[in-house]
Amino acid sequence: MKLSVLGAAESGVGAAILAKKQGYEVFVSDMSAIKPHYRDMLDAHGIPWEEGQHTEARLLDADEVVKSPGIPPTAPLVQQFMKQGTPILSEIEFAARFTDARMICITGSNGKTTTTSLIYHILRKAGADVGLAGNIGHSLALQVAEAPHACYVIELSSFQLDNMYRFRANIAVLLNITPDHLDRYDFCMQNYVDSKMRITRNQRPADTFIYWADDEHIPAELPKYQLASRQCPFSDAPAAGSTAFARDGRLVIEAPVPFEMPLAELSLPGRHNLRNCLAAAQATLAAGVSADVVRQGLTDFPGVEHRLERAGQVQGVHYINDSKATNVDACYCALDAMTTPVVLILGGKDKGNDYTQIDQLVRTKCRALVFMGVDNSKLHQHFDGFGLPVADTASMQACLTEAARMAQPGDTVLLSPCCASFDLFRNMEDRGEQFKQWVRSHQQSGD
Repeated sequence: MKLSVLGAAESGVGAAILAKKQGYEVFVSDMSAIKPHYRDMLDAHGIPWEEGQHTEARLLDADEVVKSPGIPPTAPLVQQFMKQGTPILSEIEFAARFTDARMICITGSNGKTTTTSLIYHILRKAGADVGLAGNIGHSLALQVAEAPHACYVIELSSFQLDNMYRFRANIAVLLNITPDHLDRYDFCMQNYVDSKMRITRNQRPADTFIYWADDEHIPAELPKYQLASRQCPFSDAPAAGSTAFARDGRLVIEAPVPFEMPLAELSLPGRHNLRNCLAAAQATLAAGVSADVVRQGLTDFPGVEHRLERAGQVQGVHYINDSKATNVDACYCALDAMTTPVVLILGGKDKGNDYTQIDQLVRTKCRALVFMGVDNSKLHQHFDGFGLPVADTASMQACLTEAARMAQPGDTVLLSPCCASFDLFRNMEDRGEQFKQWVRSHQQSGD
């Protein structure tokens, strides 16, 4: 069997190493430069690779393709594979062929990294043999090849789900579906919804599907699917059919296993994090974790980097790094959690955003807006009429200089951009790290 791997980062290199171990003839190709760490891994396993080009004749002569989730289906080479009928798989789909481990999978437009990390935290606390994979952690394929576990907690994006067909999630969590990545889905919300619902594929009666019952789309989609799995919907407050909710200052779970604890003990603040905690508690209880350990994990979980992360104070102003807020709904959750006047930093690569969702919060909570992007015209068009001070910037240094000028002692400067980071930064993490570095340097200098 011949396998072509497109993209030589974490998922692609992991898939290539697993394929080589399974006896495939593998070739790895990346149009960009391959990081030295990944080149060394490929060389150590005797896997041929190329960078800066695609040798089409060699790549197209494959029985299957594993494609990086970042490569769109409209890419010319992907179109050629589709035309000749070559199966195109995600790394997760490929890796699952070679393990019988239990799969706990989490997707959603927002909250999936926090919920995935929280589930992993609780399972580790319970002493489970568990790996962390997908959008965070190490490649699932690499773990299956070289450090296998009995269970995996996997954060799944819609891009990964698009190329998953036979994969089965023993416990599937769907947190929410709000507009995101619409540029990848022909600006059609239903296409994006269909992608997210793929997490339920192939589930059996012994499996569990956990979802937010208050979501705009999920309950309406369920009649289209004849789900065999046990369904455990959660909601903000008690509602018909809901199996988990908040009531009288307590987090209450009725299924899959009865459980209660005071909301005041949760380590994560905000209404959106209550939902993440409900989902994580249901998932870990379904996985067999004891109620005592679940409660401990929900109490001492430290949170996720770049998600409502407190970066520090400068001149009496609080700085919060929410660089993971790459869509409007995530920014809504961040603003909703704020208790002081806000200088809000918005901008980046727009993904077809509709900013009206945050209009009321911007009007009531924001002192000023700072736009940070190569092209801020859409932000100006939407927000300039709000009567708020606005600054236009194209770097983190300039952005935070303006934010500090506009903020008053006691205010919060909130980086919650609504947009992808690729216009000015390497990635979301780079954006958040530059934000935190500015704060650290100004704390040290006493500015």
